[in-house]
Amino acid sequence: MRRAVAILLVLAPLCLMAQRQTMVYLERCRTLSFDEQRHPDAQLLSGDVVFRHDSAYMYCDSAYFYEKTNSLDAFGHVRFVQGDTLSGYGDVLYYDGNRRFAKLRHNVRLEHYSTILSTDSLNYDRERDIAWYFNGGTIEDSLNVLKSEWGQYTPYDNQAVFRQHVDLVNDKFTLSADSLYYNTSSNVADLVGPTDIIYEEDTHIFSTRGWYNTKTEYSMLLDRSVVNNVDGQSLTGDTIYYDKQDGIGKAMGNIEMKDTVEKITLYGNYCEAYENEEYGFATDSALLVDWSKDDYTYMHADTLFTIKVPERLFSLVPRDSILVDSVLTAQAPDTVWRDTSYHLVKAYYGVRVYRYDVQAVCDSLVYFSKDSTMQMTGNPVCWNDDSQMSADQLTLYIKNGEVDYLHGVGNAIAVQQESTIRFDQLAGKELFGYIDDGALRQIYVKGNAQTIVFPKEDDGSFVGMNRTESSYVRLYIKDKKIDRVVFTTATSGSLYPLDQLSDADAHLSSFFWAELERPYKPGDVFLKPERTKRPEAAVQTASAADNNANTDRNKKNNDRKRTSAK
Repeated sequence: MRRAVAILLVLAPLCLMAQRQTMVYLERCRTLSFDEQRHPDAQLLSGDVVFRHDSAYMYCDSAYFYEKTNSLDAFGHVRFVQGDTLSGYGDVLYYDGNRRFAKLRHNVRLEHYSTILSTDSLNYDRERDIAWYFNGGTIEDSLNVLKSEWGQYTPYDNQAVFRQHVDLVNDKFTLSADSLYYNTSSNVADLVGPTDIIYEEDTHIFSTRGWYNTKTEYSMLLDRSVVNNVDGQSLTGDTIYYDKQDGIGKAMGNIEMKDTVEKITLYGNYCEAYENEEYGFATDSALLVDWSKDDYTYMHADTLFTIKVPERLFSLVPRDSILVDSVLTAQAPDTVWRDTSYHLVKAYYGVRVYRYDVQAVCDSLVYFSKDSTMQMTGNPVCWNDDSQMSADQLTLYIKNGEVDYLHGVGNAIAVQQESTIRFDQLAGKELFGYIDDGALRQIYVKGNAQTIVFPKEDDGSFVGMNRTESSYVRLYIKDKKIDRVVFTTATSGSLYPLDQLSDADAHLSSFFWAELERPYKPGDVFLKPERTKRPEAAVQTASAADNNANTDRNKKNNDRKRTSAK
Protein backbone atom coordinates (compact mmCIF):
# COMPACT_ATOMS: atom_id res chain seq x y z
CA MET A 1 0.00 0.00 0.00
CA ARG A 2 2.78 2.41 0.96
CA ARG A 3 4.63 1.57 -2.26
CA ALA A 4 1.54 2.38 -4.32
CA VAL A 5 1.12 5.71 -2.58
CA ALA A 6 4.79 6.56 -3.22
CA ILE A 7 4.41 5.75 -6.92
CA LEU A 8 1.33 7.98 -7.13
CA LEU A 9 3.21 10.85 -5.46
CA VAL A 10 5.97 10.58 -8.05
CA LEU A 11 3.65 10.23 -11.04
CA ALA A 12 1.18 12.96 -10.04
CA PRO A 13 3.49 15.93 -10.88
CA LEU A 14 4.50 14.24 -14.14
CA CYS A 15 0.86 13.79 -15.12
CA LEU A 16 0.11 17.43 -14.35
CA MET A 17 3.14 18.53 -16.34
CA ALA A 18 2.03 16.40 -19.24
CA GLN A 19 -1.40 17.97 -19.11
CA ARG A 20 0.14 21.47 -19.26
CA GLN A 21 2.47 20.61 -22.14
CA THR A 22 0.05 21.35 -24.97
CA MET A 23 1.24 21.54 -28.56
CA VAL A 24 2.16 24.73 -30.38
CA TYR A 25 0.14 24.98 -33.59
CA LEU A 26 0.93 26.83 -36.77
CA GLU A 27 -2.27 28.68 -37.65
CA ARG A 28 -1.16 30.23 -40.92
CA CYS A 29 1.69 31.56 -43.07
CA ARG A 30 2.21 32.49 -46.68
CA THR A 31 5.26 30.34 -47.42
CA LEU A 32 6.71 27.23 -45.79
CA SER A 33 10.09 25.67 -46.69
CA PHE A 34 12.89 23.49 -45.31
CA ASP A 35 16.70 23.80 -45.21
CA GLU A 36 18.12 20.42 -44.19
CA GLN A 37 21.70 21.64 -44.14
CA ARG A 38 21.39 24.83 -42.16
CA HIS A 39 18.19 24.17 -40.13
CA PRO A 40 17.53 20.44 -40.35
CA ASP A 41 14.89 20.40 -37.58
CA ALA A 42 13.09 23.62 -38.49
CA GLN A 43 10.22 24.66 -40.69
CA LEU A 44 11.05 27.98 -42.33
CA LEU A 45 7.97 30.21 -42.33
CA SER A 46 7.39 33.70 -43.69
CA GLY A 47 4.61 36.12 -44.49
CA ASP A 48 1.86 36.83 -41.94
CA VAL A 49 2.90 33.98 -39.65
CA VAL A 50 0.56 33.08 -36.75
CA PHE A 51 1.07 30.49 -33.99
CA ARG A 52 -1.29 29.36 -31.27
CA HIS A 53 -0.44 27.78 -27.94
CA ASP A 54 -3.52 27.14 -25.74
CA SER A 55 -4.82 30.67 -25.01
CA ALA A 56 -1.82 32.52 -26.47
CA TYR A 57 -1.31 33.73 -30.05
CA MET A 58 2.01 34.74 -31.60
CA TYR A 59 2.35 36.89 -34.72
CA CYS A 60 5.49 37.70 -36.77
CA ASP A 61 6.91 38.29 -40.24
CA SER A 62 8.99 35.09 -40.31
CA ALA A 63 9.85 32.20 -38.03
CA TYR A 64 11.67 28.93 -37.44
CA PHE A 65 9.23 26.36 -36.14
CA TYR A 66 10.69 23.34 -34.31
CA GLU A 67 7.74 20.98 -34.15
CA LYS A 68 9.66 18.17 -32.42
CA THR A 69 10.72 20.34 -29.50
CA ASN A 70 7.45 22.28 -29.47
CA SER A 71 9.28 25.62 -29.83
CA LEU A 72 9.80 28.46 -32.27
CA ASP A 73 11.94 31.49 -33.09
CA ALA A 74 9.96 34.45 -34.44
CA PHE A 75 11.35 37.54 -36.23
CA GLY A 76 10.04 40.90 -37.37
CA HIS A 77 7.02 42.76 -35.95
CA VAL A 78 6.60 40.16 -33.25
CA ARG A 79 3.36 40.31 -31.26
CA PHE A 80 2.48 38.00 -28.39
CA VAL A 81 -1.17 38.02 -27.22
CA GLN A 82 -2.49 36.14 -24.17
CA GLY A 83 -6.22 36.42 -23.66
CA ASP A 84 -7.60 39.93 -23.96
CA THR A 85 -5.46 41.55 -21.24
CA LEU A 86 -1.80 40.90 -22.07
CA SER A 87 0.14 41.79 -25.20
CA GLY A 88 3.87 41.71 -25.90
CA TYR A 89 5.81 43.30 -28.73
CA GLY A 90 9.39 43.06 -29.97
CA ASP A 91 11.72 42.32 -32.86
CA VAL A 92 12.53 38.72 -31.83
CA LEU A 93 10.69 36.04 -29.85
CA TYR A 94 12.09 32.73 -28.60
CA TYR A 95 9.29 30.53 -27.33
CA ASP A 96 9.42 27.12 -25.60
CA GLY A 97 5.97 25.52 -25.59
CA ASN A 98 6.90 22.74 -23.18
CA ARG A 99 8.12 25.20 -20.54
CA ARG A 100 5.55 27.83 -21.54
CA PHE A 101 8.47 30.25 -21.57
CA ALA A 102 8.92 33.30 -23.86
CA LYS A 103 11.96 35.50 -24.53
CA LEU A 104 11.30 38.84 -26.24
CA ARG A 105 14.28 40.79 -27.54
CA HIS A 106 14.92 44.29 -28.94
CA ASN A 107 12.41 47.15 -28.69
CA VAL A 108 10.28 45.12 -26.30
CA ARG A 109 6.98 46.39 -24.98
CA LEU A 110 4.57 44.48 -22.72
CA GLU A 111 1.06 45.87 -22.26
CA HIS A 112 -1.32 44.84 -19.48
CA TYR A 113 -4.43 47.01 -19.17
CA SER A 114 -3.02 50.54 -18.64
CA THR A 115 0.43 49.27 -17.64
CA ILE A 116 3.22 49.37 -20.20
CA LEU A 117 6.60 47.71 -19.67
CA SER A 118 9.40 48.79 -22.02
CA THR A 119 12.86 47.22 -22.26
CA ASP A 120 15.36 45.70 -24.65
CA SER A 121 15.23 42.14 -23.27
CA LEU A 122 12.30 40.50 -21.49
CA ASN A 123 11.64 36.98 -20.25
CA TYR A 124 8.09 35.85 -19.55
CA ASP A 125 7.27 32.63 -17.67
CA ARG A 126 3.66 31.86 -18.54
CA GLU A 127 3.59 28.98 -16.05
CA ARG A 128 4.17 31.36 -13.11
CA ASP A 129 2.84 34.46 -14.89
CA ILE A 130 6.05 36.40 -14.25
CA ALA A 131 7.83 38.78 -16.64
CA TRP A 132 11.24 40.30 -15.92
CA TYR A 133 13.97 42.36 -17.51
CA PHE A 134 17.66 42.55 -16.60
CA ASN A 135 19.30 45.18 -18.84
CA GLY A 136 17.30 48.22 -17.81
CA GLY A 137 13.62 48.87 -18.30
CA THR A 138 10.61 51.08 -17.63
CA ILE A 139 7.14 50.37 -16.29
CA GLU A 140 4.54 53.06 -16.86
CA ASP A 141 0.97 53.16 -15.58
CA SER A 142 -1.69 55.87 -15.55
CA LEU A 143 0.09 57.73 -12.74
CA ASN A 144 3.81 56.95 -12.59
CA VAL A 145 6.87 56.07 -14.64
CA LEU A 146 9.33 53.66 -12.97
CA LYS A 147 12.82 52.85 -14.19
CA SER A 148 15.42 50.37 -12.94
CA GLU A 149 18.24 48.10 -14.07
CA TRP A 150 16.33 44.95 -13.09
CA GLY A 151 12.60 44.58 -12.85
CA GLN A 152 9.86 41.99 -12.48
CA TYR A 153 6.13 42.18 -13.19
CA THR A 154 3.36 39.67 -12.39
CA PRO A 155 0.22 40.45 -14.40
CA TYR A 156 -2.10 38.33 -12.23
CA ASP A 157 -1.70 40.62 -9.19
CA ASN A 158 -0.32 43.78 -10.89
CA GLN A 159 2.76 43.59 -8.67
CA ALA A 160 6.15 44.88 -9.81
CA VAL A 161 9.59 44.51 -8.22
CA PHE A 162 12.48 46.85 -9.05
CA ARG A 163 16.15 46.63 -8.18
CA GLN A 164 19.26 48.72 -8.86
CA HIS A 165 18.96 52.47 -9.53
CA VAL A 166 15.19 52.65 -9.14
CA ASP A 167 13.52 55.93 -10.12
CA LEU A 168 9.79 56.65 -9.87
CA VAL A 169 8.66 59.86 -11.56
CA ASN A 170 5.33 61.46 -10.71
CA ASP A 171 3.92 64.84 -11.74
CA LYS A 172 4.36 66.02 -8.14
CA PHE A 173 7.43 64.17 -6.88
CA THR A 174 10.27 61.79 -7.67
CA LEU A 175 11.23 58.64 -5.78
CA SER A 176 14.71 57.14 -5.80
CA ALA A 177 15.71 53.81 -4.26
CA ASP A 178 17.87 50.75 -4.73
CA SER A 179 14.90 48.37 -4.35
CA LEU A 180 11.15 48.92 -4.56
CA TYR A 181 7.89 46.97 -4.73
CA TYR A 182 5.04 48.63 -6.60
CA ASN A 183 1.44 47.74 -7.44
CA THR A 184 0.21 49.21 -10.73
CA SER A 185 -3.44 48.79 -9.71
CA SER A 186 -3.36 50.42 -6.27
CA ASN A 187 -0.40 52.71 -7.11
CA VAL A 188 1.12 51.81 -3.74
CA ALA A 189 4.92 51.60 -3.46
CA ASP A 190 6.38 49.33 -0.78
CA LEU A 191 9.68 50.70 0.50
CA VAL A 192 12.18 47.90 1.15
CA GLY A 193 15.47 49.82 1.32
CA PRO A 194 16.90 53.34 1.50
CA THR A 195 14.39 55.52 -0.33
CA ASP A 196 14.20 59.25 -1.07
CA ILE A 197 10.90 60.91 -2.02
CA ILE A 198 11.43 64.48 -3.12
CA TYR A 199 8.85 67.18 -3.79
CA GLU A 200 10.65 69.92 -5.68
CA GLU A 201 11.34 72.92 -3.38
CA ASP A 202 8.91 71.55 -0.82
CA THR A 203 9.37 68.25 1.03
CA HIS A 204 12.00 65.52 1.24
CA ILE A 205 11.04 62.13 2.73
CA PHE A 206 13.64 59.51 3.63
CA SER A 207 12.76 55.99 4.73
CA THR A 208 14.15 52.47 4.62
CA ARG A 209 10.87 50.61 5.19
CA GLY A 210 7.17 51.30 4.81
CA TRP A 211 4.71 52.10 2.03
CA TYR A 212 3.71 55.17 0.04
CA ASN A 213 0.41 55.57 -1.83
CA THR A 214 1.42 57.60 -4.86
CA LYS A 215 -2.22 58.40 -5.67
CA THR A 216 -3.36 59.75 -2.28
CA GLU A 217 0.18 60.70 -1.12
CA TYR A 218 -0.51 58.98 2.19
CA SER A 219 2.25 56.85 3.68
CA MET A 220 3.38 54.73 6.58
CA LEU A 221 7.10 55.10 7.22
CA LEU A 222 9.09 52.88 9.61
CA ASP A 223 12.59 52.52 11.04
CA ARG A 224 13.53 56.12 11.90
CA SER A 225 12.13 57.73 8.79
CA VAL A 226 12.45 61.48 8.26
CA VAL A 227 10.12 64.07 6.70
CA ASN A 228 12.00 67.31 5.90
CA ASN A 229 10.28 70.51 4.78
CA VAL A 230 11.94 73.34 2.92
CA ASP A 231 11.04 75.78 5.73
CA GLY A 232 13.53 74.03 8.02
CA GLN A 233 11.05 71.85 9.90
CA SER A 234 11.47 68.08 10.06
CA LEU A 235 9.77 65.08 11.65
CA THR A 236 11.62 61.90 12.64
CA GLY A 237 10.18 58.80 14.31
CA ASP A 238 10.14 55.02 14.56
CA THR A 239 6.73 55.05 12.85
CA ILE A 240 5.29 57.96 10.87
CA TYR A 241 1.89 58.23 9.24
CA TYR A 242 2.19 61.10 6.78
CA ASP A 243 -0.56 62.67 4.67
CA LYS A 244 1.23 64.91 2.20
CA GLN A 245 -1.92 66.34 0.59
CA ASP A 246 -3.38 67.54 3.90
CA GLY A 247 0.03 68.23 5.43
CA ILE A 248 -0.54 66.04 8.50
CA GLY A 249 2.11 63.87 10.14
CA LYS A 250 1.59 61.56 13.11
CA ALA A 251 4.60 59.85 14.63
CA MET A 252 5.16 57.26 17.35
CA GLY A 253 8.30 56.07 19.11
CA ASN A 254 11.34 58.29 19.79
CA ILE A 255 10.00 61.18 17.74
CA GLU A 256 11.82 64.41 16.93
CA MET A 257 10.21 67.54 15.55
CA LYS A 258 13.00 69.94 14.63
CA ASP A 259 12.92 73.56 13.47
CA THR A 260 16.35 74.56 12.16
CA VAL A 261 15.26 78.19 11.70
CA GLU A 262 14.05 78.74 15.27
CA LYS A 263 16.55 76.10 16.49
CA ILE A 264 14.01 74.25 18.58
CA THR A 265 13.58 70.45 18.81
CA LEU A 266 10.53 68.72 20.27
CA TYR A 267 10.93 65.12 21.50
CA GLY A 268 8.44 62.53 22.73
CA ASN A 269 6.94 59.13 22.02
CA TYR A 270 3.84 60.45 20.25
CA CYS A 271 3.35 63.61 18.25
CA GLU A 272 1.18 65.20 15.60
CA ALA A 273 2.28 67.91 13.16
CA TYR A 274 -0.08 69.98 11.01
CA GLU A 275 1.88 71.77 8.29
CA ASN A 276 -0.97 73.89 6.92
CA GLU A 277 -1.91 75.21 10.36
CA GLU A 278 1.79 75.28 11.33
CA TYR A 279 0.98 73.59 14.59
CA GLY A 280 2.20 70.49 16.39
CA PHE A 281 2.32 68.80 19.75
CA ALA A 282 4.23 66.03 21.52
CA THR A 283 3.34 63.90 24.54
CA ASP A 284 4.55 60.80 26.38
CA SER A 285 8.00 61.84 27.69
CA ALA A 286 7.69 65.16 25.84
CA LEU A 287 10.80 67.34 25.85
CA LEU A 288 11.53 70.67 24.17
CA VAL A 289 15.15 71.70 23.63
CA ASP A 290 15.94 75.27 22.59
CA TRP A 291 19.43 75.21 21.05
CA SER A 292 19.36 78.71 19.55
CA LYS A 293 22.24 79.67 21.88
CA ASP A 294 25.27 77.83 23.25
CA ASP A 295 23.44 77.29 26.55
CA TYR A 296 20.46 75.05 25.86
CA THR A 297 17.01 75.25 27.48
CA TYR A 298 15.35 71.93 28.39
CA MET A 299 11.60 71.86 29.05
CA HIS A 300 9.47 68.84 29.95
CA ALA A 301 5.70 68.62 30.41
CA ASP A 302 2.92 66.13 29.98
CA THR A 303 2.08 67.79 26.64
CA LEU A 304 4.07 70.34 24.65
CA PHE A 305 2.57 72.40 21.82
CA THR A 306 4.37 74.47 19.19
CA ILE A 307 2.44 77.02 17.11
CA LYS A 308 3.81 79.21 14.34
CA VAL A 309 1.99 82.54 14.51
CA PRO A 310 1.94 84.66 11.33
CA GLU A 311 2.56 88.36 11.76
CA ARG A 312 2.65 91.37 9.46
CA LEU A 313 5.08 94.16 10.24
CA PHE A 314 5.42 97.51 8.54
CA SER A 315 8.19 100.05 8.19
CA LEU A 316 8.20 103.60 6.87
CA VAL A 317 10.52 104.42 3.97
CA PRO A 318 11.09 108.15 3.35
CA ARG A 319 10.50 109.53 -0.13
CA ASP A 320 12.29 112.37 -1.92
CA SER A 321 10.80 115.85 -1.52
CA ILE A 322 9.05 117.47 -4.50
CA LEU A 323 9.15 121.02 -5.80
CA VAL A 324 5.72 122.71 -5.72
CA ASP A 325 5.49 126.43 -6.73
CA SER A 326 9.24 126.81 -6.17
CA VAL A 327 8.81 125.43 -2.63
CA LEU A 328 10.41 122.15 -1.67
CA THR A 329 7.67 120.06 -0.01
CA ALA A 330 8.33 116.83 1.84
CA GLN A 331 6.26 113.82 0.86
CA ALA A 332 4.73 111.32 3.25
CA PRO A 333 6.84 108.18 3.57
CA ASP A 334 5.88 104.92 1.92
CA THR A 335 4.60 102.08 4.08
CA VAL A 336 6.34 98.77 3.40
CA TRP A 337 4.74 95.61 4.81
CA ARG A 338 6.70 92.48 5.62
CA ASP A 339 5.16 89.09 6.38
CA THR A 340 6.91 87.20 9.16
CA SER A 341 6.09 84.79 11.99
CA TYR A 342 7.12 83.75 15.48
CA HIS A 343 6.84 80.57 17.54
CA LEU A 344 4.50 80.08 20.46
CA VAL A 345 5.24 77.15 22.79
CA LYS A 346 2.64 75.95 25.29
CA ALA A 347 3.36 73.40 28.02
CA TYR A 348 0.74 71.81 30.24
CA TYR A 349 0.91 69.77 33.46
CA GLY A 350 4.07 68.94 35.32
CA VAL A 351 6.21 71.57 33.59
CA ARG A 352 9.90 71.43 34.49
CA VAL A 353 12.60 73.67 32.97
CA TYR A 354 16.37 73.52 33.17
CA ARG A 355 18.77 76.23 32.05
CA TYR A 356 22.25 76.85 33.37
CA ASP A 357 21.12 80.23 34.78
CA VAL A 358 17.54 79.47 35.89
CA GLN A 359 15.58 76.33 36.75
CA ALA A 360 11.80 76.32 37.09
CA VAL A 361 8.70 74.23 37.78
CA CYS A 362 5.02 75.08 37.28
CA ASP A 363 1.73 73.61 36.05
CA SER A 364 1.50 75.51 32.75
CA LEU A 365 3.83 77.66 30.65
CA VAL A 366 3.68 79.79 27.51
CA TYR A 367 6.83 80.82 25.63
CA PHE A 368 6.82 83.59 23.00
CA SER A 369 9.83 83.52 20.67
CA LYS A 370 8.87 86.99 19.40
CA ASP A 371 10.02 88.75 22.57
CA SER A 372 11.66 85.75 24.29
CA THR A 373 9.32 85.69 27.28
CA MET A 374 8.32 82.67 29.31
CA GLN A 375 5.06 83.01 31.28
CA MET A 376 4.47 80.49 34.08
CA THR A 377 1.32 79.86 36.13
CA GLY A 378 0.12 77.16 38.51
CA ASN A 379 2.43 77.45 41.55
CA PRO A 380 5.51 78.55 39.57
CA VAL A 381 8.90 78.44 41.28
CA CYS A 382 12.28 79.56 39.88
CA TRP A 383 15.78 79.01 41.21
CA ASN A 384 19.10 80.74 40.60
CA ASP A 385 22.11 79.63 42.63
CA ASP A 386 20.91 79.65 46.30
CA SER A 387 17.84 81.80 45.60
CA GLN A 388 14.25 80.68 45.11
CA MET A 389 11.57 82.97 43.69
CA SER A 390 7.86 82.34 43.33
CA ALA A 391 4.54 84.11 42.76
CA ASP A 392 1.07 83.39 41.44
CA GLN A 393 2.46 84.22 37.99
CA LEU A 394 6.11 84.37 36.98
CA THR A 395 7.48 85.70 33.69
CA LEU A 396 11.07 85.20 32.53
CA TYR A 397 12.48 87.75 30.10
CA ILE A 398 15.31 86.41 27.97
CA LYS A 399 17.78 88.65 26.15
CA ASN A 400 20.53 87.44 23.81
CA GLY A 401 19.89 83.87 24.91
CA GLU A 402 20.27 84.59 28.64
CA VAL A 403 17.70 85.36 31.32
CA ASP A 404 17.67 89.15 31.81
CA TYR A 405 15.13 89.37 34.63
CA LEU A 406 12.01 87.75 36.00
CA HIS A 407 8.75 89.35 37.11
CA GLY A 408 6.39 87.85 39.68
CA VAL A 409 2.87 89.03 40.43
CA GLY A 410 0.69 87.98 43.38
CA ASN A 411 2.02 86.33 46.56
CA ALA A 412 5.55 87.08 45.40
CA ILE A 413 8.37 85.85 47.61
CA ALA A 414 12.12 85.50 47.17
CA VAL A 415 14.07 83.19 49.48
CA GLN A 416 17.84 82.86 49.76
CA GLN A 417 19.34 80.09 51.85
CA GLU A 418 21.96 81.27 54.37
CA SER A 419 22.31 78.00 56.30
CA THR A 420 20.43 74.74 56.72
CA ILE A 421 17.80 76.53 58.88
CA ARG A 422 18.29 80.24 58.07
CA PHE A 423 16.65 81.84 55.02
CA ASP A 424 16.61 85.48 53.92
CA GLN A 425 13.11 86.29 52.69
CA LEU A 426 11.47 89.15 50.74
CA ALA A 427 7.72 89.06 50.08
CA GLY A 428 5.15 91.39 48.58
CA LYS A 429 2.56 91.84 45.87
CA GLU A 430 5.12 92.14 43.06
CA LEU A 431 8.69 90.96 42.58
CA PHE A 432 11.51 91.64 40.12
CA GLY A 433 14.69 89.56 40.01
CA TYR A 434 17.54 90.91 37.85
CA ILE A 435 20.11 88.46 36.52
CA ASP A 436 23.46 89.32 34.98
CA ASP A 437 25.93 86.83 33.53
CA GLY A 438 23.84 83.96 34.87
CA ALA A 439 23.78 85.17 38.48
CA LEU A 440 21.06 86.94 40.47
CA ARG A 441 22.27 90.51 41.19
CA GLN A 442 19.22 92.34 42.50
CA ILE A 443 15.76 91.64 43.92
CA TYR A 444 13.10 94.32 44.05
CA VAL A 445 9.81 93.74 45.90
CA LYS A 446 6.97 96.27 46.13
CA GLY A 447 3.49 96.36 47.58
CA ASN A 448 3.31 95.57 51.32
CA ALA A 449 6.91 94.43 51.21
CA GLN A 450 8.05 92.27 54.11
CA THR A 451 11.56 91.05 54.77
CA ILE A 452 13.39 88.71 57.06
CA VAL A 453 17.15 89.04 56.79
CA PHE A 454 19.89 87.42 58.88
CA PRO A 455 22.82 89.89 58.89
CA LYS A 456 26.30 88.54 59.59
CA GLU A 457 29.50 89.68 61.24
CA ASP A 458 32.73 89.84 59.26
CA ASP A 459 33.62 86.39 60.57
CA GLY A 460 30.39 84.93 59.11
CA SER A 461 28.50 84.57 62.40
CA PHE A 462 24.87 85.70 62.51
CA VAL A 463 24.10 89.01 64.26
CA GLY A 464 20.39 88.24 64.63
CA MET A 465 17.21 88.42 62.59
CA ASN A 466 16.05 91.72 61.08
CA ARG A 467 12.33 91.87 60.24
CA THR A 468 10.88 94.86 58.36
CA GLU A 469 7.74 96.14 56.66
CA SER A 470 7.71 98.83 53.98
CA SER A 471 6.13 99.80 50.68
CA TYR A 472 9.10 98.45 48.76
CA VAL A 473 12.53 96.98 49.33
CA ARG A 474 15.52 96.53 47.04
CA LEU A 475 18.16 93.91 47.80
CA TYR A 476 21.59 93.82 46.13
CA ILE A 477 23.56 90.58 45.86
CA LYS A 478 27.29 90.21 45.37
CA ASP A 479 29.18 86.93 45.17
CA LYS A 480 25.91 85.08 45.91
CA LYS A 481 25.54 86.95 49.24
CA ILE A 482 23.50 89.98 50.30
CA ASP A 483 25.59 93.10 49.79
CA ARG A 484 23.10 95.76 50.91
CA VAL A 485 19.36 96.38 51.37
CA VAL A 486 17.52 99.59 50.50
CA PHE A 487 14.13 100.40 52.09
CA THR A 488 11.64 103.26 51.79
CA THR A 489 11.92 106.02 54.36
CA ALA A 490 8.71 104.87 56.05
CA THR A 491 9.98 101.48 57.14
CA SER A 492 9.28 99.73 60.41
CA GLY A 493 11.42 96.92 61.65
CA SER A 494 13.25 95.29 64.53
CA LEU A 495 16.37 93.22 65.11
CA TYR A 496 15.77 90.05 67.14
CA PRO A 497 18.37 87.91 68.93
CA LEU A 498 18.52 84.41 67.51
CA ASP A 499 18.12 82.73 70.89
CA GLN A 500 14.72 84.40 71.30
CA LEU A 501 13.30 83.11 68.00
CA SER A 502 11.03 80.18 67.36
CA ASP A 503 10.82 78.44 63.99
CA ALA A 504 7.60 80.31 63.19
CA ASP A 505 9.26 83.66 63.96
CA ALA A 506 12.02 82.95 61.44
CA HIS A 507 9.60 82.57 58.51
CA LEU A 508 7.21 84.94 56.76
CA SER A 509 3.65 83.68 56.50
CA SER A 510 4.12 82.94 52.76
CA PHE A 511 7.46 81.15 53.19
CA PHE A 512 8.04 77.70 51.69
CA TRP A 513 11.20 75.94 50.51
CA ALA A 514 10.85 73.65 47.48
CA GLU A 515 14.44 72.51 46.97
CA LEU A 516 13.37 68.89 46.40
CA GLU A 517 11.48 69.94 43.26
CA ARG A 518 14.45 71.65 41.65
CA PRO A 519 16.04 70.16 38.50
CA TYR A 520 19.83 70.28 38.81
CA LYS A 521 20.70 68.88 35.38
CA PRO A 522 18.91 68.39 32.04
CA GLY A 523 17.83 64.82 32.82
CA ASP A 524 16.12 65.97 36.03
CA VAL A 525 13.30 67.54 34.03
CA PHE A 526 11.83 64.02 33.72
CA LEU A 527 11.73 63.48 37.49
CA LYS A 528 8.33 63.71 39.18
CA PRO A 529 8.87 64.91 42.75
CA GLU A 530 5.82 65.78 44.81
CA ARG A 531 4.92 69.47 44.67
CA THR A 532 5.61 71.45 47.83
CA LYS A 533 2.39 72.72 49.34
CA ARG A 534 2.17 76.47 49.72
CA PRO A 535 1.23 77.97 53.10
CA GLU A 536 -2.47 78.54 53.67
CA ALA A 537 -1.71 82.18 54.44
CA ALA A 538 -0.46 82.70 50.90
CA VAL A 539 -3.58 81.10 49.40
CA GLN A 540 -5.82 83.21 51.65
CA THR A 541 -3.84 86.33 50.76
CA ALA A 542 -4.36 85.58 47.08
CA SER A 543 -8.11 85.15 47.62
CA ALA A 544 -8.27 88.34 49.69
CA ALA A 545 -6.36 90.22 47.00
CA ASP A 546 -8.82 89.00 44.37
CA ASN A 547 -11.77 90.04 46.57
CA ASN A 548 -10.23 93.49 47.20
CA ALA A 549 -9.59 93.90 43.49
CA ASN A 550 -13.21 92.97 42.72
CA THR A 551 -14.45 95.38 45.44
CA ASP A 552 -12.34 98.22 44.04
CA ARG A 553 -13.51 97.42 40.53
CA ASN A 554 -17.19 97.42 41.60
CA LYS A 555 -16.72 100.69 43.55
CA LYS A 556 -15.18 102.37 40.50
CA ASN A 557 -18.02 101.13 38.29
CA ASN A 558 -20.65 102.42 40.75
CA ASP A 559 -18.89 105.80 41.00
CA ARG A 560 -18.78 105.96 37.22
CA LYS A 561 -22.51 105.23 36.99
CA ARG A 562 -23.36 107.89 39.57
CA THR A 563 -21.25 110.43 37.71
CA SER A 564 -23.00 109.58 34.44
CA ALA A 565 -26.43 109.90 36.10
CA LYS A 566 -25.62 113.40 37.36
